[in-house]
Amino acid sequence: MKTSSLIKIFLSIIFMFGFGLSANAQFLKKLAKKAEKAAERTVERRVERETSEKTDQALDSILEPGSGGKNKAPGTGGSDSPSSGGKSDQGNDSSSSKTDNSSGEKSIEVYSKFDFVPGDEVIFFDDFSNDFVGDFPSKWDTNSGGEIVTVGNSPEKWLELIPGWNTYYLPNITSLPEDYTIEFDILTAGLDDKTSSQAGFHIMLSDDPKFKDGSHYTEVWLPVGQYGSFDIRAKNYKQGKGSEINSAVRSDIRKAILNRPHISIAVNGQRYRLWVNESKYVDIPRFIPEGSDLKSIKFNVNGLKDGKDRVFISNLKVAKGGVDLRRKLLSEGSVSTNGILFDSGSANIQPQSMGIILQISQVLKQETSMNLNIVGHTDADGSDEANLKLSKSRAEAVKKVLVDVYRIGSDRLQTDGKGESEPVADNNTPAGKAKNRRVVFKRI
Repeated sequence: MKTSSLIKIFLSIIFMFGFGLSANAQFLKKLAKKAEKAAERTVERRVERETSEKTDQALDSILEPGSGGKNKAPGTGGSDSPSSGGKSDQGNDSSSSKTDNSSGEKSIEVYSKFDFVPGDEVIFFDDFSNDFVGDFPSKWDTNSGGEIVTVGNSPEKWLELIPGWNTYYLPNITSLPEDYTIEFDILTAGLDDKTSSQAGFHIMLSDDPKFKDGSHYTEVWLPVGQYGSFDIRAKNYKQGKGSEINSAVRSDIRKAILNRPHISIAVNGQRYRLWVNESKYVDIPRFIPEGSDLKSIKFNVNGLKDGKDRVFISNLKVAKGGVDLRRKLLSEGSVSTNGILFDSGSANIQPQSMGIILQISQVLKQETSMNLNIVGHTDADGSDEANLKLSKSRAEAVKKVLVDVYRIGSDRLQTDGKGESEPVADNNTPAGKAKNRRVVFKRI
């Protein structure tokens, strides 16, 4: 009603002013029509926005029973204090499941077509468990600052990245294989519709071993601003040729950014792929500059308002491999992977692990006479008895997904667990523990 009254008053003024001015009458009439249409568009946009918000709330109440559409993602609400995206204790090498028990099956189903396969030989892993809160992490380097923090009551540790063009990199990684994967979790706080459209998280692969961009590099920029749907940007650079690729990838990752997203990257030769949770956004076949040696992994954040918008990183894992496990299982009759992740101390499979289980199911569907033994292994945290029980439960959990989600006959699958009895690496380091937490598939 208010908008309609304003339109009438505005039109009355215009026509009163134009009365008797015959030379300008036609012009004023057109101006009045434009003003009326502009006001109508404003009303339409407002109604559309409010309708969209109501629709989102209704969908939330359906997809997440009991929420009433009022659940907020961690880090929202304008608070400067980040909220934990779910507890994940030591011994876990990635983020915990992003759903509670009531919606866990839904998440597994959502990820059932997720085709990311993590590398099977850990090059680097850091969850900051060996660092003290308040310190800068010992395995990282920066030309700025930053410190380890904890969030709420969770024992998890996060590195807070200082906004600005400050570089964070891993000095102990001096070379990278042709095929490898990178995974990490992002946590945010204080982001809202006032956050700059230029706010983003940069992931760079470079041939410079320290803080410079380098002669050859690739860079992917993930937007974190909330008031609009901003594109993911992908750029590469080769000395003498400049940027051969500088692309904007259509995306809307606003909700994911607020809810502790898990980022997965696969590099296979020149091909570069990136997933945010289960969705693949970047897949560029010749993104890595030909003939380059991109041996340094770097991060930075920019466009954030200091003291308000905050971004954290944790559970960074770099692993050799990420190649097709199907061929190896067919040719060798056995594959071992630490890419199937579980909630710490539990047999709950984290949904982003589904890429590997999907590949195993594809082999079994092709080779109908093949039967498998699924064997679980743990690290050395906890008692021998508890770890043996846990390893068997985890093998059973993998079998359950193969049977329930991918419809593999249960009579074709056996399970076993070895606990901590057959380590393949040092259990005194986070990277060693990550290697020891694995699942083995053996043809029988």
